[in-house]
Amino acid sequence: MSAILDSAALLPGFADPVLGSQSVFRALLEAMSRPGRPVTCPQPVAAPERLGPAMAAAALTLVDLDTPVWLDPALSTAAVQSFLRFHTGAPLADDPAAAAFLLVADAAALPRLGGLALGEDRYPDRSATLLVEVAALDGPEAGRFTGPGIATAEPARIAGLPGWFREDWAANGAAYPLGIDLLLTCGDRMLGLPRTTRWEG
Repeated sequence: MSAILDSAALLPGFADPVLGSQSVFRALLEAMSRPGRPVTCPQPVAAPERLGPAMAAAALTLVDLDTPVWLDPALSTAAVQSFLRFHTGAPLADDPAAAAFLLVADAAALPRLGGLALGEDRYPDRSATLLVEVAALDGPEAGRFTGPGIATAEPARIAGLPGWFREDWAANGAAYPLGIDLLLTCGDRMLGLPRTTRWEG
């Protein structure tokens, strides 16, 4: 293994793997239970280039030996692959449809949602979770989020998603109880959009 792979793999991850992952998991639960509201990652992780600190922390918390991971072209580097293998043991998927988790650093490379694992009628939990780094979580207001976990409405201030995304997200919600769940990250912040969240306006 080359020196660059060794150094990437040996980036420390969580200072304390158990406490770090527990802390991040609680933050992820908060983000998913209060859709549309940004949450600061309590344990951001230093990771190889293009893998943001909140996305890295979420990946180290959620991903394991049994969850195939797809990386977009920006993250398909030897350094990122080595880092994830070392810290999670997760297999890497060549096909987005075969992945349990998809990590996307360049939102322009986001796969269309309908082609991902949406779950099965008897096992809707066998669906993909999409982690996407976006330009901003507090940009100009562009509609609102409604649905379970939102008292009335939450302003949508996400910047950087493809133009087709909202159409795909509406179709994803219409497939409930099937469908993907989404975690958006921006630096050390993250925002959850479970499949039950509607993006209106």
